[in-house]
Amino acid sequence: MNYQETTNWMFNQLPMYQLQGASAYKEDLTNIKLLAKHLDNPQGRLKCIHVAGTNGKGSTSHMLASVLQEAGYKVGLYTSPHLNDFRERIKINGEEISEDFVCEFVAKHKDFFEANDMSFFEMSVGLAFDYFASEKTDIAIVEVGLGGRLDATNIITPLISVITNIDLDHTQFLGNTPALIAGEKAGIIKPNIPVVIGEYTNETQPVFLAKAEENKAPIYFASDLISQVFPSDLIGDYQFHNKKTVQQTITVLNSQNEFKVSDENLKSGLSKVVKNTGLQGRWQQLGENPKIICDTAHNKHGLAVVMNQIQKETFEKLHIVLGVVNDKDLDSILPLFPKNAQYYFCRPDSSRGLDTEILKVAAKKYNLSGEKYDSVAEAFAAAKKNATENDFIYVGGSTFVVAELPLH
Repeated sequence: MNYQETTNWMFNQLPMYQLQGASAYKEDLTNIKLLAKHLDNPQGRLKCIHVAGTNGKGSTSHMLASVLQEAGYKVGLYTSPHLNDFRERIKINGEEISEDFVCEFVAKHKDFFEANDMSFFEMSVGLAFDYFASEKTDIAIVEVGLGGRLDATNIITPLISVITNIDLDHTQFLGNTPALIAGEKAGIIKPNIPVVIGEYTNETQPVFLAKAEENKAPIYFASDLISQVFPSDLIGDYQFHNKKTVQQTITVLNSQNEFKVSDENLKSGLSKVVKNTGLQGRWQQLGENPKIICDTAHNKHGLAVVMNQIQKETFEKLHIVLGVVNDKDLDSILPLFPKNAQYYFCRPDSSRGLDTEILKVAAKKYNLSGEKYDSVAEAFAAAKKNATENDFIYVGGSTFVVAELPLH
């Protein structure tokens, strides 16, 4: 199979949370442990930082990778989901895994995948660990896919565990209170391995403290410990806490005396995240006059910060291109959106995309008005056509919506 056929097989034949939702979520780590054993446990040959959290884990992972690259290390980076190409998930020093490696890996192990009903995510994690081990990375930044305790990445023993924050998201899997979700995320805390917490609340802090104590894991609350925050090329307001998390993580890493990262490396790495890692879709500007911003924020916590940042902008009229997935709690996110905007409702090109009529009707309850469009491209084109040079266009609501934009 060529690369396109290989990735099509991965996407279509096996369960994938991003496309299928609940049916792709597995309740234990049996399969990934089986796969790791089949691959001769490549994760055991890696030095890693493990990053979980409801929001910000992707940005935090990319920031950490950029900083460590600036310090001269060979850095693996595993993240999800991707926007356009599967290979975005697996990079070394900002370079995506080759199509050939993906094809050869799948061809070599396809019989095993089929015989053991491996999920899309399990295959992806196995591929990443195998690739990083074969390429002998100095360190790998590994982002959790969903949750923590039962996530396929949770077979690693990292140098440091990182939990960015907690909010109500994926409640059908992780629980419907912040404390329950914190318990799932805290499942990445390992015995005697330090953990850095980005943000906490009165409800989540006791969960983290108890899990850390149970594992005799040193715990650091970045929001309390870091006072000076260095600038970054990631300019979304929500990056403030992510930068604190990164700076605290680097402080802990330096204290282990295995890696050396200077303040200059830290500053330089934070200022070159996009250049070093290729991260896209985080308060990313796509045009000016009118100013066009897209962002992958898709839950209450993330969208609240983004909507607040929009209100700080100067514009004559606000245009919002909005699409979501069908398991989104609309009553938690729609009240966050400004009423004084023209809306362009669209359905992302995914089996999980929410029908535009349902979205439009739900939005009307919160006095959000606009027209519906058959695709993200049509909605975006209409917004650009209607906007004047002094207007502001925001595109978001889902990673899937951002993925359909011309980001380059």
